[in-house]
Amino acid sequence: MFSIRHALATLVAGWIAGIGAAGVYLGVNDRAAEAAASLAQVQARYRRPETIPFPADNAFSEEKRALGEALFHDSRLSVDGNLSCASCHERSLGFADGVALTKGVPGRQLKRHTPTLWNLAYGADTFWDGRARTLEEQATGPITNPDEMAMPMERLVALLAADPAMTQAFAKAFPADPQVTDLNIARALATYQRTFVSPQTRFDRWVEGEDGALTGQEIAGFALFNGKAGCANCHSGPAFTDSAFHDIGLPGDDRGRGAVLQLPAADHAFKTPGLRELGRSAPYMHDGSLATLADVVRHYQSGIAERDSLSKDLPRGLVLTEEEQQSLVAFLHSLTAETDPELPSRIAPALVQSAAPAVRITTVSQDNKTFHPGRIAVERGARVWIVNNDTRTHNVRIFNPALKFDSGAQEPGETIQVSFPEAGSFLVFCGLHPKMELRVEVAP
Repeated sequence: MFSIRHALATLVAGWIAGIGAAGVYLGVNDRAAEAAASLAQVQARYRRPETIPFPADNAFSEEKRALGEALFHDSRLSVDGNLSCASCHERSLGFADGVALTKGVPGRQLKRHTPTLWNLAYGADTFWDGRARTLEEQATGPITNPDEMAMPMERLVALLAADPAMTQAFAKAFPADPQVTDLNIARALATYQRTFVSPQTRFDRWVEGEDGALTGQEIAGFALFNGKAGCANCHSGPAFTDSAFHDIGLPGDDRGRGAVLQLPAADHAFKTPGLRELGRSAPYMHDGSLATLADVVRHYQSGIAERDSLSKDLPRGLVLTEEEQQSLVAFLHSLTAETDPELPSRIAPALVQSAAPAVRITTVSQDNKTFHPGRIAVERGARVWIVNNDTRTHNVRIFNPALKFDSGAQEPGETIQVSFPEAGSFLVFCGLHPKMELRVEVAP
């Protein structure tokens, strides 16, 4: 039923319209070249990156990675010595734990499902609610959380510092600061977690040109994913996540990102999870409430709880036939490796690239989850206007010792004004879509 030729010939039309690709599909015989070109363009959006980004203040080293791996599997990081990071993040289970809601050291059930750790190097804010801006901030959160590992950081530092093998490992990993400290613990764990790059799958081989790597049904699912079903609105890029926060209509009273930002417009919004290796990481969602991928697909058709905070990227009124649902699930399974997933045998680190030259303007637009331009230069005392030309709600924020700013909910069409009374470099970002970043260089 699902031949590859049939899938490519008859389904490309639907997702070309859905993603706004140029051209109108008129048939297999007269528009095959246009369809193939459009397909290749979409495939390229999911091509695996060749390098792993590391921040300049925590560059990669093999010694640091090895220390992070040892710490990740060390049960001394929990107050009773029974839990390690790896206890809840098992590679064979998609770096999750296979249960809806796990229990921490005190024996209490946690309120949220254990998230996957695959491909976090390519994302932004971490945890389901984004309360940690970096992996370094995230790394020690579960350790000190009284509901999880419940280990006071001072006690952990003292415990590891009393271990000669550990002190030697820290000295090798941090030659400029050869101490066991909470910061070095976080840096080592974050370095190791950045190497959690998911393995190549049949989908990746197909993207790279192996036409027979996917079945016709899976290609049909890919077409639905990027078109009619609207999945790619949020599950975009090689890791299949926009690293943003969305209310997708799951029932419950957990405010999620709204509680972190103290912003009602962000209530019930949770981070878009990556979809790599998701065939191993069931159950799904921030609350672990959906047992299978078929359940997930059905949720978007008939399970959405109506409320004002629903994401504007959420497809509404979606109707998929049984055949279409099966195709979509089949495609999602193609994002899981056929053998037990391994970490990369060779790490290709890359420091975060420097920003483009600053543009000397004072009006910035927001469009398609991006600031345009992404870096500007102004004089001290200048005012910058940020115009929401997007279809989404944004939340402009600055956290800097010299300037704190929070726009609240900035709706489409609204303009906000930010004054920069001090010289320096300021990072402006969206609290709902944290990969949206604007760098403002303020001259004296």
